[in-house]
Amino acid sequence: MLQSIRNGAKSWAAKIIIGVMVAAMALFGVESLFSVFGEDPDQAASVNGETITRQEVQLEVQRAMRSGQVPPEQERALRSDMLDQLIGQRLLTQYAEDGRFRVSDEQLDQLIVSLDEFKDADGNFSSELFRNRLSSAGYTPLAFRDELAGDIMRRQLQQGLALSEFTLDAEQQRLTELQRQARSFHYAVLTPDNTGIDVTPEEADIRDYYDSHQQQFRRPEQVRLNYVVLDRQAMADEADVSEDELRQAWREQNDKADRRISHIMIGFGDERSREEAETVAGEALEDLDEGKSFADTAARYSDDTASAQNGGDLGEISRGFFGEAFDEAAFSLDENAVSEPVAMDDALHIIKVTDIQRPAFDEQRDRLRRQVARRQVEDRFNERAQHLIDESFAADDLQEVADDIDAGVEQSGWLARDGGQGVLSEPGVMDKAFSDDVLEEGYNSDVIELDEDRRLVLRVADHRAATTLPLADVRDEVEQRVRAQQQQKALARRATTLMDELGEGDGSEQSLAGLDGSLEWRQANEVSRQAKTSVSREIVNAAFRLPRPGDGDKRSYGQVGVPDGVAIIALDRVSRGEANDEIEGFVNRMTEQLRAQAAVQGLSEYLHSEAAIDTRE
Repeated sequence: MLQSIRNGAKSWAAKIIIGVMVAAMALFGVESLFSVFGEDPDQAASVNGETITRQEVQLEVQRAMRSGQVPPEQERALRSDMLDQLIGQRLLTQYAEDGRFRVSDEQLDQLIVSLDEFKDADGNFSSELFRNRLSSAGYTPLAFRDELAGDIMRRQLQQGLALSEFTLDAEQQRLTELQRQARSFHYAVLTPDNTGIDVTPEEADIRDYYDSHQQQFRRPEQVRLNYVVLDRQAMADEADVSEDELRQAWREQNDKADRRISHIMIGFGDERSREEAETVAGEALEDLDEGKSFADTAARYSDDTASAQNGGDLGEISRGFFGEAFDEAAFSLDENAVSEPVAMDDALHIIKVTDIQRPAFDEQRDRLRRQVARRQVEDRFNERAQHLIDESFAADDLQEVADDIDAGVEQSGWLARDGGQGVLSEPGVMDKAFSDDVLEEGYNSDVIELDEDRRLVLRVADHRAATTLPLADVRDEVEQRVRAQQQQKALARRATTLMDELGEGDGSEQSLAGLDGSLEWRQANEVSRQAKTSVSREIVNAAFRLPRPGDGDKRSYGQVGVPDGVAIIALDRVSRGEANDEIEGFVNRMTEQLRAQAAVQGLSEYLHSEAAIDTRE
């Protein structure tokens, strides 16, 4: 058979076929072969004769799983959802193609090169970035172009349907009137306390509830963890920092701070030699040493007459303002210190720092302490972090590793995949805890870099599989739920009886007051649908579902469950309410969106009902 294949491969037809295969694989990947030779036999579904392959479904599942939004135990359900989604997309694409919606190659090219996801730092399209991004998302260029074209056609179709929907003026007016409407009503809440209703669930009721709600009592897969945390900041908090170190750090941190400068300038050149200038500068320094003021000395000796009139003041300067030699002297001085003569531009300068624009030492003490301490522990932290990497890989437990880095082994309670607390809630930590190497093989995890300052290694101390908790373990919770459920039903029956009595009355205030002395009736006036009110939302919504009251003093009555019991509502009147342009505009927009969604949903349901769909999942 192999020889016959070799012989057949020498024909011109075979060479052409092989050439097509090679070109397709090189440009678009293996999946392109299916478009050359027919449908993929690994079929997940058929939609009007078009195949959806299991590979397509699996790719969508992997993309969803990779996003981190879906836990692994839901993969089976996710496969079904992804298949339904692909079927829906395929139906809309077929409908768009039948309607002669088209996306040209030029349109696709222009859209792809304009997407920010595929642009480099200079804002230009990068073919390398394009292929890398597609690869990481599980796409080939051909699959991406096909999916993008389908997405554009479906979007055009959906937008066309949405824009074709409209609301008549009369409908809009009616909607506005309903939106503005306000209602006034009385209400009273029946509770176990004010009705004396109390129930004791029977064993059969408890068992029936448990049997029919077992999913609610399912305990997820859980682990208990031992873990070691290496924390640079914790190490720094324990470091010993002296006052001298803090002062030095303060000076170093502020050595570039802007400062106010005064100077005495003694020039040399045409009228005075360098040696003569040095002599004058020496005399000026002697005067300063003898206690004469800098201002008087500048007025006597400085050749910079403009600044000398102001005591030699040059104002506030930053580094680089006067040159390197001047900066070196000026920015090495503490406040009120005076420099030796500095030669610059045919002159000697005696410099005094009169003010430094820096925060006071006491204001920065705490921050400086943290900075100095972190520098002190930097090398030790890096050594321990490397030791953590080297030792945790092969260690049989974490205690030895913890001892080596002078840390403790911490223990967690039972945790599910999404149940971490503290450092265990950091991204990726619980994923490591439930990874095969850690959970199944019993190894220590890799060193997890939580952030710049913290490293963590964990190990599973105990594990228990997902299970439905036995009734004995959850009996109190089940009994409490059954009691609450039965009490609510009893309260609803009592409310129905009271409403019948109210309906037989004349609807007056006296009839409400005389109904049941244990009830406390409250009044709500001119309540609108969205207004903020102390009345619970359940009661307000129920009040707006009641029919308008009849003629005269008759009221409309209703009931609704609330968290602490059952509320009886007596609707007094319905009024037009006040206009609110902002709310009405929002409702109008929402109405248009809902109409558009209904149109798209209606088309989708119609296409499903008319299509020949064969699923094999």
